[in-house]
This record gives sequence, C-alpha cells and structure tokens, in this order.
Amino acid sequence: MLPFFTNPYPDELLYSAVARYHFYNGNIDCKDTLEELFGSRSVISSVGIGSHLSFLANQLGEHYSVESLLANHTIYPYYASFLSKERQQEILEDVKGDGKGLYARLGFVAGGICRKDGLYYCSKCAKADVEKYGEPYIHREHQLEAINYCSHHEIRLRKYPIQSDSRIEYVRFELKHMNFSELEEVDPYKSISVGLAKLAYQLLQLPLHQLNRSQIRMKYNSLLQEKNLMTAGKRIRQKELYEAFSAFYSQDFLKQYESNLDEDYEYNWLKVLLRNSKRHVHPFRHVLFLYFMKQNIETLQAISDYTSAFGKEPFPCLNKAASHYKECVIPEVKVTKDFKSKNLIGTFTCSCGFIYARKQTTNRFEIGRVKQFGDVWQQRLYQLKNGNLSIRAIARMLGVDSKTVKKYLGENLELNKVEGKHLSTSRLQECKQQWQELRVTYPHISRTALREKNKAVYMYLYRHDKKWLLTNCPKMQSKATPNIKIDWVKRDKQYVHQIKFLHKRMLKEEKPIRITVSAIGRRLSILANLQYHLDKLPLTESLLNQITETVREFQIRRTYKIIDELMIDGAPIKLWQVQRKAAIKSHQFKEIKAILEAYIQHKRDVLEDERTLG
Repeated sequence: MLPFFTNPYPDELLYSAVARYHFYNGNIDCKDTLEELFGSRSVISSVGIGSHLSFLANQLGEHYSVESLLANHTIYPYYASFLSKERQQEILEDVKGDGKGLYARLGFVAGGICRKDGLYYCSKCAKADVEKYGEPYIHREHQLEAINYCSHHEIRLRKYPIQSDSRIEYVRFELKHMNFSELEEVDPYKSISVGLAKLAYQLLQLPLHQLNRSQIRMKYNSLLQEKNLMTAGKRIRQKELYEAFSAFYSQDFLKQYESNLDEDYEYNWLKVLLRNSKRHVHPFRHVLFLYFMKQNIETLQAISDYTSAFGKEPFPCLNKAASHYKECVIPEVKVTKDFKSKNLIGTFTCSCGFIYARKQTTNRFEIGRVKQFGDVWQQRLYQLKNGNLSIRAIARMLGVDSKTVKKYLGENLELNKVEGKHLSTSRLQECKQQWQELRVTYPHISRTALREKNKAVYMYLYRHDKKWLLTNCPKMQSKATPNIKIDWVKRDKQYVHQIKFLHKRMLKEEKPIRITVSAIGRRLSILANLQYHLDKLPLTESLLNQITETVREFQIRRTYKIIDELMIDGAPIKLWQVQRKAAIKSHQFKEIKAILEAYIQHKRDVLEDERTLG
C-alpha cells in the first residue's frame, strides 16, 4: 500500500491524479511511478479509462475499488449505459488487468467520431479549481468525444497546448500554459451543443451499470410510441422519424459532428441505434437522439418499458372455472397499443385456454375483455348446466353475464329442459327448408348476397350442419382479373437508362454506398421487378452483373476514395488510419492490404510523372 496518494478531485480523470502524484512524489522516471501504482513499468498512459485498476485499488487502500475508480474518474460511464450486460462485465474484467481489447469492446475502433487529439479544459472551471484546490486539473467531462462546450459554464472548451510524445509520460495541467481570455465566437448551434454537453455530463453521473443496452432500447420504444413514431406491432415509422429528426437538426450541424444521415442507407446510425442490433453506436449519437426526444437522463430513467407497465411477471389467471384461479401462472404479457386512444393494451394467455385483455391499470385482477374462454371454462359450463342450476347462478359462478352463458349453450334453449347435446331436429329441418326456398327465389345471386337475405338461418346452418350448407350454396364466383400485357422489352430499356444514371450518381456521393440490386431497386422503386422478373429483363440483368459490388469490392472502393482525399490534401497516408476511417475489420483489411499498397504506389508514380513532365 502506498504511503500517500494525490486523491482525485471531483470528476477528475484518474490520468490527471496520476500525473499529480508523479509531480509531487518527485520521481524522475515515469516508469518508477507506473511500477508503484500499477505494478508494471510498461503500462501505457491512457487518458480516458486505463488498465491495471485492480492493482491500483489495492495500492490505494480500502477507500478505493475498481468500480469506484471506473465510475467516478474515467469516461467509461459515457459509454456504459449503451452496452449489453455481458459487455459491461467483460470491460470490468479488462480494466482489472492489462486492458487488452478494451477500446475495441467500447467501439472506439469501428465507431469513433469527432476524436479529440490532446487534452481540453474550460477556462472558468480552471479558475474555480485554482481558487478551491490551489491548482487546475483535468476534468473528465471535457475530454468526451464530440463535446465542445463546458456543461457548467456554457463556454467553448480550449485545447491544452502541451502534449506528450511519450506513451508512458503523463501531462499535468499548469496555469502558465492555460489561456483565460474571453472567447468571442459566434456559433449558431451553441444552445444545442450546450444542451448535448449537459446530457453527456448527466451520463457520467449515473451509478455504474445502472442502465444497459436492453433497458435503453425498451425505453426508446416507449418514447417512440408516445410520439406515434412506432406502430402497435413495434415497427418504427422510419420515414416520419427521419423527417422529424432532419427538421430538428440541420444537415450542416449533423455533418459538423460526423453524424449526417442518408435516409436510403439501410444501416445509417439512427436506424441501427433503434434496432435490436449488436452494432455499436457512439454514445454521442444516443445523446443526439435523447435531446431530439426532449429527454434528460433523469426522465429517461423514469420511463417504464412496455411490459413493466402491467407489473412484474408472472401474472394471474382470472378464469373462475380453473383450479388455479387468481394464481400467478401466466409468464408474460403481450403489449399492443389502441389505435384510437393510444392506450397500452395487455393480453394475457393462460395454459388453460383462457385469454383476457386489459388496459394499463394498477389492478392486476381486473379484466377488460375476455378474448377466449378456453376448454376448461366450457367443460365447467356444461358440468354446471347438468347440475339443475339457473342461468344466472351459472353466470355468477363463472364470473360472466347471463347472456354469455346463453350464447355458449346455444340460442333459444331452455336450460332445464335440455337433455344431452342433441339439437332440435325440427329447428334444423326448418332452417334447411328456408334456405332452399331462398335459393329458388334468388337463383342467380352469389352466396354472399344470398346470406344477406337471411343471416340468422345461414348462421344456424353454419354452426350446426356446415357440410350440408356448403353443399347447398351457390358456386363460388371467380373474380375476373384484367389481362394487362406488359411490354417487357420496352421496360427493360427504360430500366437500363435509369440504372446507368443512378449508378453514376451513387459513385459521386460523398459517403460511399455499396451498389447492390436492393439499393438500386429501392431507390428507383422497382425492387419487386428486379427480384421476381429479372429473367424478363436481360439487358437490366447484364448491367446489374457489371455494376453491383461484393462486400470486398465496396471496401476497396471506399478505401480508394479515402486515399485519394488524403493525397489531395497532401496528408501522409497511414494504412491503419485508412482502415479506421473506412471502418473495416482487421481480418478483412488484411485481405485487401496488398491491393491498397499497390494503389498508393501507383498514385504516387502518377504524381511523380506529372511533376517530371511539368
């Protein structure tokens, strides 16, 4: 255990506390400090989160734990709420040890946006820190990706001018390097940016792992239902959502934060964010969505998901005829939304066959409507019928109306006079005779029209002698379908012209989109024909075979575009940066690495030739 440690200030990064410890401890070599704190001389100084926290917590004593350090002095809570429970536990184990794979699990490699190169500070926060603690320190909320304003003072953050070239050296804030002058900058999006910064800060204050991806998704569904952006069948109204989101945030603003949207792209971040998908979405984009939905972290926590609106499972069976009446034996509830009133409706299905529904209420033993009584209930009904009881008595015992009892025992039957389950022969014959008379009177009308002439007779026969009724009904009339002849040759030529024009446009788009049959079909609204009638469109099929891309071909085109842009800007080309920008997985990037190296060399040779000729 260490004899002393520079205890972290409120919301101070662990990185900053270690830098202060190194300064006050008087160690000349950073490796000595690393060995004292982390038990290793080769630990890399990570600004955001860090590793070897288990060893550090033991060195600091009983007042610290891995969980408290992670929750209060790293940027991890910014990401934690949007991870699955399994991923949260994996990361907790990562930071206890050497932290290998930590940033990949968080989505830094594939899903990073608005990366910050260096350390940032708020001039007013720094002044307040000096007045209160005698020195400035590194605030974790100022280091979050895509957050450019201080959530407390609502001013733009400044970049600290000193950076370390060493991977193990720590940077400590010093007043002499800080700029405290007033910033005079006109930002048309300041109010939005400040609101987003406040939301991000609230995420940092959440207790560790209080929320997870599954809970967040359920809460998002509830929000979408409230805004009528989701159907009762839990399908998101993507077009309406895109229009509302685009009206709220301008494309210029979204582009500034590397979060612009393409409505036609199947995997744009807004669609992925609301799907039950394993794809990572940057927390800032979650913050964008929450701000659009006019939510903060407190109100988000208060939102109940669909199922919890009806209480905790299991749910009671309310079938009075069952031996388990009022016992909680129904494992789950199916939740839908009333189309007119927008109220949540829960449907409860028991193994005894009894199905009932009710609105969102606090009374778990209330029935709104019985959808199905089931076999157990009907068997009990016939048992009570044979017990010489009145209809009202049976209705009370089964918890239904007397009309329901009459309905299920048959129309116009006197309960105490019925023996067995035999039908009245005279009634059946009478209905058959009436039906035959109707057929003679109206020989040329359809069975639907004939049924309308006497619905009661039709329904009685349908229930009690369906086979006879169907035999004695008019023949089914087939509807004449219009014979529309399609000129496939003409259509084929039209499609070729349209696809060629669209292909050129897609190749010029700023954000590359993979050229597939489905992407082309959706954009031109001809997907059904391309899927089911391509054999009638030979020219179109030939063109599609030429221009559509495999995943590998699309990756190569994407990386070529990035390389071209870097060359135009005169920037150095590093393949790992190209991989990260193109968001290609490592094992896939290895397969195309040689192709990219050859392309880079070719482009350099062309540029060199141009310079020589010039």
